[in-house]
Amino acid sequence: MIVIVANEKKEELSNLGVDVIKEMKGEYSADEVVTMFKNFYFNKMILDVTAIKDYLNISNLQKLSMGLDISKIVFLLPNIPEVSGALYLNKLVSIGIYNFTNNINGVKYLLEHENTYDDVSYVQNMSDNIDHLDHISTDVSTIGNSSGPVIIGFKNVTDHAGATSLIYMMKRELERVYGETIYAVEVSRHDFEYFNVRNTISTNKVGLQTVLNKLSDAIVILVDLNDCNSSEETASFNEIVYLVEPSSIKLNKLMRTNKNIFEDLGEEAKIVLNKSLLSGKEISEFEYESKTHIFYNMPPLNDRRKNEEIVNFISKLGIFGNSNSKKDGKFLGIFKF
Repeated sequence: MIVIVANEKKEELSNLGVDVIKEMKGEYSADEVVTMFKNFYFNKMILDVTAIKDYLNISNLQKLSMGLDISKIVFLLPNIPEVSGALYLNKLVSIGIYNFTNNINGVKYLLEHENTYDDVSYVQNMSDNIDHLDHISTDVSTIGNSSGPVIIGFKNVTDHAGATSLIYMMKRELERVYGETIYAVEVSRHDFEYFNVRNTISTNKVGLQTVLNKLSDAIVILVDLNDCNSSEETASFNEIVYLVEPSSIKLNKLMRTNKNIFEDLGEEAKIVLNKSLLSGKEISEFEYESKTHIFYNMPPLNDRRKNEEIVNFISKLGIFGNSNSKKDGKFLGIFKF
Protein backbone atom coordinates (compact mmCIF):
# COMPACT_ATOMS: atom_id res chain seq x y z
CA MET A 1 0.00 0.00 0.00
CA ILE A 2 1.67 3.14 -1.27
CA VAL A 3 0.99 6.79 -0.51
CA ILE A 4 2.02 9.52 -2.95
CA VAL A 5 2.45 13.16 -1.99
CA ALA A 6 3.24 15.08 -5.18
CA ASN A 7 3.65 18.58 -6.49
CA GLU A 8 6.02 19.46 -9.36
CA LYS A 9 6.64 15.76 -10.10
CA LYS A 10 2.96 14.80 -10.17
CA GLU A 11 2.92 13.99 -13.90
CA GLU A 12 5.91 11.66 -13.62
CA LEU A 13 4.47 9.95 -10.56
CA SER A 14 1.08 9.45 -12.21
CA ASN A 15 2.65 6.90 -14.56
CA LEU A 16 4.61 5.01 -11.92
CA GLY A 17 2.48 1.87 -12.24
CA VAL A 18 2.10 1.01 -8.54
CA ASP A 19 -0.93 0.39 -6.32
CA VAL A 20 -1.75 3.66 -4.56
CA ILE A 21 -4.08 3.84 -1.55
CA LYS A 22 -3.86 7.61 -1.10
CA GLU A 23 -2.60 10.41 -3.30
CA MET A 24 -2.24 14.08 -2.46
CA LYS A 25 -1.23 16.90 -4.78
CA GLY A 26 -0.12 20.35 -3.80
CA GLU A 27 2.16 22.06 -1.31
CA TYR A 28 2.02 21.34 2.41
CA SER A 29 3.97 22.22 5.50
CA ALA A 30 6.01 19.45 7.09
CA ASP A 31 3.77 19.61 10.17
CA GLU A 32 0.67 19.08 8.02
CA VAL A 33 2.16 15.98 6.40
CA VAL A 34 3.15 14.53 9.79
CA THR A 35 -0.34 15.17 11.19
CA MET A 36 -2.05 13.56 8.18
CA PHE A 37 0.04 10.39 8.17
CA LYS A 38 1.33 9.73 11.69
CA ASN A 39 -1.67 7.46 12.37
CA PHE A 40 -2.21 6.35 8.78
CA TYR A 41 -0.95 2.88 7.90
CA PHE A 42 1.09 2.58 4.70
CA ASN A 43 3.89 0.36 3.43
CA LYS A 44 5.71 3.09 1.52
CA MET A 45 5.34 6.79 0.84
CA ILE A 46 6.69 8.49 -2.26
CA LEU A 47 7.27 12.11 -1.34
CA ASP A 48 7.89 14.67 -4.04
CA VAL A 49 10.06 17.02 -1.98
CA THR A 50 8.67 20.07 -3.77
CA ALA A 51 5.37 19.28 -2.02
CA ILE A 52 6.97 20.39 1.26
CA LYS A 53 6.92 24.15 1.82
CA ASP A 54 10.43 25.61 2.07
CA TYR A 55 12.05 22.21 1.43
CA LEU A 56 15.45 23.85 0.95
CA ASN A 57 15.43 24.47 4.69
CA ILE A 58 16.56 21.07 5.91
CA SER A 59 14.84 21.56 9.28
CA ASN A 60 11.49 21.09 7.54
CA LEU A 61 12.51 17.65 6.29
CA GLN A 62 13.88 16.90 9.74
CA LYS A 63 10.34 17.35 11.09
CA LEU A 64 9.30 14.48 8.82
CA SER A 65 12.11 12.28 10.08
CA MET A 66 11.05 12.96 13.67
CA GLY A 67 7.30 12.49 13.14
CA LEU A 68 7.14 9.58 10.66
CA ASP A 69 8.92 6.29 9.99
CA ILE A 70 11.50 7.76 7.65
CA SER A 71 12.62 4.34 6.40
CA LYS A 72 9.24 3.99 4.65
CA ILE A 73 9.57 7.24 2.70
CA VAL A 74 11.22 7.58 -0.72
CA PHE A 75 12.21 11.20 -1.29
CA LEU A 76 11.97 12.32 -4.92
CA LEU A 77 14.23 15.36 -5.28
CA PRO A 78 14.03 18.09 -7.93
CA ASN A 79 16.82 18.42 -10.50
CA ILE A 80 18.25 21.68 -9.24
CA PRO A 81 21.81 22.45 -8.06
CA GLU A 82 20.64 23.48 -4.58
CA VAL A 83 19.39 19.96 -3.95
CA SER A 84 21.66 17.75 -6.06
CA GLY A 85 24.81 19.23 -4.52
CA ALA A 86 26.78 17.37 -1.88
CA LEU A 87 26.01 19.90 0.86
CA TYR A 88 22.25 19.28 0.75
CA LEU A 89 22.63 15.50 0.36
CA ASN A 90 25.05 15.47 3.28
CA LYS A 91 22.40 17.15 5.41
CA LEU A 92 19.81 14.56 4.35
CA VAL A 93 22.07 11.74 5.47
CA SER A 94 22.89 13.50 8.73
CA ILE A 95 19.19 13.56 9.75
CA GLY A 96 18.66 9.92 8.83
CA ILE A 97 17.20 10.27 5.34
CA TYR A 98 18.83 7.59 3.17
CA ASN A 99 16.22 6.82 0.49
CA PHE A 100 16.46 9.70 -1.96
CA THR A 101 16.54 9.92 -5.73
CA ASN A 102 15.81 12.41 -8.49
CA ASN A 103 14.34 10.11 -11.14
CA ILE A 104 11.55 7.58 -11.51
CA ASN A 105 13.88 4.63 -12.04
CA GLY A 106 15.44 5.45 -8.70
CA VAL A 107 11.99 5.56 -7.07
CA LYS A 108 11.18 2.11 -8.42
CA TYR A 109 14.46 0.75 -7.14
CA LEU A 110 14.09 2.24 -3.65
CA LEU A 111 10.56 0.89 -3.28
CA GLU A 112 12.10 -2.58 -3.41
CA HIS A 113 15.58 -1.95 -1.99
CA GLU A 114 15.74 0.17 1.14
CA ASN A 115 19.02 2.01 1.61
CA THR A 116 21.05 1.84 4.81
CA TYR A 117 23.60 4.31 6.10
CA ASP A 118 26.37 2.25 4.51
CA ASP A 119 24.77 2.85 1.10
CA VAL A 120 24.90 6.64 1.42
CA SER A 121 27.79 7.27 3.82
CA TYR A 122 30.10 8.14 0.93
CA VAL A 123 28.08 11.34 0.38
CA GLN A 124 29.48 12.63 3.66
CA ASN A 125 32.97 11.45 2.76
CA MET A 126 32.80 13.30 -0.55
CA SER A 127 31.46 16.54 0.90
CA ASP A 128 34.94 18.03 1.27
CA ASN A 129 34.87 18.61 -2.48
CA ILE A 130 31.51 20.37 -2.59
CA ASP A 131 32.40 22.81 -5.36
CA HIS A 132 33.12 19.87 -7.68
CA LEU A 133 30.16 17.77 -6.63
CA ASP A 134 27.66 20.57 -7.13
CA HIS A 135 28.34 20.36 -10.85
CA ILE A 136 27.87 16.61 -11.17
CA SER A 137 24.85 15.81 -13.32
CA THR A 138 22.27 13.57 -11.68
CA ASP A 139 19.59 13.75 -14.34
CA VAL A 140 19.16 10.38 -15.99
CA SER A 141 18.10 12.07 -19.23
CA THR A 142 21.54 13.62 -19.65
CA ILE A 143 23.46 10.37 -19.72
CA GLY A 144 21.52 8.08 -21.97
CA ASN A 145 18.40 7.15 -23.94
CA SER A 146 17.85 10.58 -25.54
CA SER A 147 20.29 9.55 -28.25
CA GLY A 148 20.85 5.95 -27.22
CA PRO A 149 22.49 4.35 -24.21
CA VAL A 150 25.96 5.15 -22.94
CA ILE A 151 28.26 2.30 -24.00
CA ILE A 152 31.57 1.75 -22.21
CA GLY A 153 33.97 -0.98 -23.26
CA PHE A 154 36.54 -2.62 -20.99
CA LYS A 155 39.67 -4.20 -22.41
CA ASN A 156 42.22 -6.26 -20.49
CA VAL A 157 45.68 -5.08 -21.55
CA THR A 158 47.48 -7.54 -19.29
CA ASP A 159 46.16 -11.09 -19.03
CA HIS A 160 43.18 -11.53 -16.71
CA ALA A 161 43.26 -7.90 -15.55
CA GLY A 162 39.78 -8.18 -14.03
CA ALA A 163 37.38 -6.66 -16.55
CA THR A 164 34.58 -9.13 -15.77
CA SER A 165 34.59 -8.55 -12.01
CA LEU A 166 34.98 -4.79 -12.39
CA ILE A 167 31.97 -4.63 -14.72
CA TYR A 168 29.93 -6.74 -12.31
CA MET A 169 30.68 -4.40 -9.39
CA MET A 170 29.99 -1.29 -11.50
CA LYS A 171 26.70 -2.76 -12.73
CA ARG A 172 25.60 -3.42 -9.18
CA GLU A 173 26.30 0.17 -8.08
CA LEU A 174 24.68 1.68 -11.17
CA GLU A 175 21.56 -0.40 -10.57
CA ARG A 176 21.20 1.32 -7.21
CA VAL A 177 20.72 4.50 -9.21
CA TYR A 178 18.93 3.45 -12.38
CA GLY A 179 17.38 0.09 -11.59
CA GLU A 180 16.97 -2.50 -14.33
CA THR A 181 18.33 -0.33 -17.12
CA ILE A 182 21.99 -1.32 -16.76
CA TYR A 183 23.27 -4.12 -19.00
CA ALA A 184 26.52 -6.05 -19.10
CA VAL A 185 27.63 -7.62 -22.38
CA GLU A 186 30.61 -9.91 -22.91
CA VAL A 187 32.21 -10.88 -26.18
CA SER A 188 33.24 -14.49 -26.93
CA ARG A 189 32.89 -15.74 -23.34
CA HIS A 190 30.22 -16.74 -20.82
CA ASP A 191 31.75 -15.61 -17.52
CA PHE A 192 28.89 -13.34 -16.44
CA GLU A 193 26.57 -16.30 -16.00
CA TYR A 194 28.55 -17.31 -12.89
CA PHE A 195 27.50 -14.12 -11.11
CA ASN A 196 23.81 -15.14 -11.37
CA VAL A 197 22.57 -11.62 -12.15
CA ARG A 198 20.04 -10.34 -14.66
CA ASN A 199 20.60 -8.26 -17.78
CA THR A 200 23.86 -9.92 -18.79
CA ILE A 201 24.38 -11.08 -22.36
CA SER A 202 27.07 -13.14 -24.09
CA THR A 203 27.69 -12.70 -27.80
CA ASN A 204 30.45 -12.90 -30.41
CA LYS A 205 32.24 -10.18 -32.34
CA VAL A 206 29.92 -10.54 -35.32
CA GLY A 207 26.78 -10.22 -33.20
CA LEU A 208 27.96 -7.47 -30.85
CA GLN A 209 26.44 -4.52 -32.66
CA THR A 210 23.15 -6.36 -33.17
CA VAL A 211 22.92 -6.98 -29.42
CA LEU A 212 23.69 -3.35 -28.63
CA ASN A 213 21.05 -2.15 -31.08
CA LYS A 214 18.39 -4.26 -29.38
CA LEU A 215 19.00 -2.78 -25.91
CA SER A 216 16.83 0.27 -26.56
CA ASP A 217 15.70 0.52 -22.92
CA ALA A 218 19.25 0.64 -21.56
CA ILE A 219 20.72 3.68 -19.85
CA VAL A 220 24.26 2.29 -19.59
CA ILE A 221 25.81 -0.77 -21.27
CA LEU A 222 29.12 -2.12 -19.95
CA VAL A 223 30.95 -4.34 -22.44
CA ASP A 224 33.71 -6.83 -21.67
CA LEU A 225 35.54 -6.75 -24.99
CA ASN A 226 37.89 -9.71 -24.42
CA ASP A 227 39.47 -10.41 -27.85
CA CYS A 228 37.48 -7.72 -29.67
CA ASN A 229 40.10 -5.34 -31.12
CA SER A 230 38.64 -3.82 -34.27
CA SER A 231 37.81 -0.11 -34.17
CA GLU A 232 34.81 -0.88 -36.38
CA GLU A 233 33.33 -3.15 -33.72
CA THR A 234 33.61 -0.42 -31.08
CA ALA A 235 32.79 2.59 -33.26
CA SER A 236 29.51 3.21 -31.43
CA PHE A 237 31.14 3.15 -27.99
CA ASN A 238 31.36 6.32 -25.94
CA GLU A 239 34.54 5.24 -24.20
CA ILE A 240 36.93 2.33 -23.80
CA VAL A 241 38.72 1.65 -20.52
CA TYR A 242 42.02 -0.24 -20.67
CA LEU A 243 42.84 -2.37 -17.63
CA VAL A 244 46.38 -3.12 -16.52
CA GLU A 245 47.26 -5.33 -13.57
CA PRO A 246 50.63 -3.83 -12.54
CA SER A 247 52.27 -6.91 -11.02
CA SER A 248 55.84 -7.57 -12.18
CA ILE A 249 55.01 -10.85 -13.90
CA LYS A 250 52.02 -9.41 -15.78
CA LEU A 251 53.91 -6.32 -16.93
CA ASN A 252 57.03 -8.26 -17.96
CA LYS A 253 54.91 -10.65 -19.98
CA LEU A 254 53.12 -7.72 -21.59
CA MET A 255 56.38 -6.03 -22.57
CA ARG A 256 57.69 -9.21 -24.17
CA THR A 257 54.48 -9.53 -26.15
CA ASN A 258 54.27 -5.89 -27.25
CA LYS A 259 56.82 -3.43 -25.88
CA ASN A 260 55.04 -0.55 -27.65
CA ILE A 261 51.62 -1.28 -26.20
CA PHE A 262 51.22 2.01 -24.33
CA GLU A 263 52.41 4.00 -27.30
CA ASP A 264 49.89 2.13 -29.44
CA LEU A 265 47.05 2.95 -27.03
CA GLY A 266 47.78 6.66 -27.34
CA GLU A 267 47.90 9.58 -24.96
CA GLU A 268 44.10 9.88 -24.68
CA ALA A 269 43.53 6.27 -23.60
CA LYS A 270 41.84 5.79 -20.24
CA ILE A 271 44.24 3.42 -18.51
CA VAL A 272 43.20 1.95 -15.17
CA LEU A 273 45.55 0.06 -12.91
CA ASN A 274 43.33 -2.72 -11.62
CA LYS A 275 43.96 -4.94 -8.60
CA SER A 276 46.78 -2.51 -7.88
CA LEU A 277 48.80 -2.13 -4.69
CA LEU A 278 51.05 0.59 -6.08
CA SER A 279 51.76 3.69 -4.01
CA GLY A 280 51.48 7.19 -5.38
CA LYS A 281 55.23 7.33 -5.94
CA GLU A 282 55.20 3.99 -7.77
CA ILE A 283 52.35 5.17 -9.99
CA SER A 284 54.34 8.27 -10.94
CA GLU A 285 57.31 6.06 -11.82
CA PHE A 286 55.04 3.82 -13.87
CA GLU A 287 53.72 6.81 -15.80
CA TYR A 288 57.22 8.08 -16.44
CA GLU A 289 58.55 4.74 -17.64
CA SER A 290 55.54 3.92 -19.82
CA LYS A 291 55.13 7.52 -21.03
CA THR A 292 51.44 7.35 -20.29
CA HIS A 293 48.85 8.75 -17.88
CA ILE A 294 46.97 6.63 -15.36
CA PHE A 295 43.29 7.51 -15.18
CA TYR A 296 42.56 5.55 -12.00
CA ASN A 297 44.34 3.29 -9.54
CA MET A 298 41.93 0.56 -8.43
CA PRO A 299 43.01 -1.60 -5.45
CA PRO A 300 42.01 -5.26 -5.02
CA LEU A 301 38.33 -5.39 -4.03
CA ASN A 302 35.91 -7.84 -2.45
CA ASP A 303 33.13 -8.30 -5.03
CA ARG A 304 30.77 -9.61 -2.34
CA ARG A 305 30.30 -6.18 -0.77
CA LYS A 306 29.71 -2.54 -1.66
CA ASN A 307 32.99 -0.80 -2.45
CA GLU A 308 33.61 2.92 -2.09
CA GLU A 309 36.28 2.71 -4.80
CA ILE A 310 33.70 1.62 -7.37
CA VAL A 311 31.48 4.58 -6.53
CA ASN A 312 34.44 6.95 -6.82
CA PHE A 313 35.53 5.39 -10.10
CA ILE A 314 32.08 5.79 -11.65
CA SER A 315 32.00 9.38 -10.43
CA LYS A 316 35.32 10.09 -12.12
CA LEU A 317 34.57 8.23 -15.33
CA GLY A 318 33.27 10.48 -18.12
CA ILE A 319 29.82 9.47 -19.37
CA PHE A 320 28.91 11.04 -22.67
CA GLY A 321 25.17 11.41 -23.01
CA ASN A 322 23.08 13.34 -25.47
CA SER A 323 25.74 14.17 -28.04
CA ASN A 324 27.44 10.77 -27.97
CA SER A 325 30.62 12.79 -28.36
CA LYS A 326 33.87 11.73 -26.77
CA LYS A 327 34.63 15.38 -26.10
CA ASP A 328 31.38 16.50 -24.45
CA GLY A 329 31.90 14.75 -21.14
CA LYS A 330 29.21 14.71 -18.48
CA PHE A 331 29.88 13.18 -15.11
CA LEU A 332 27.48 10.49 -14.04
CA GLY A 333 25.85 11.42 -10.75
CA ILE A 334 26.36 8.47 -8.47
CA PHE A 335 24.57 9.62 -5.39
CA LYS A 336 22.11 6.94 -4.32
CA PHE A 337 19.59 8.27 -6.83
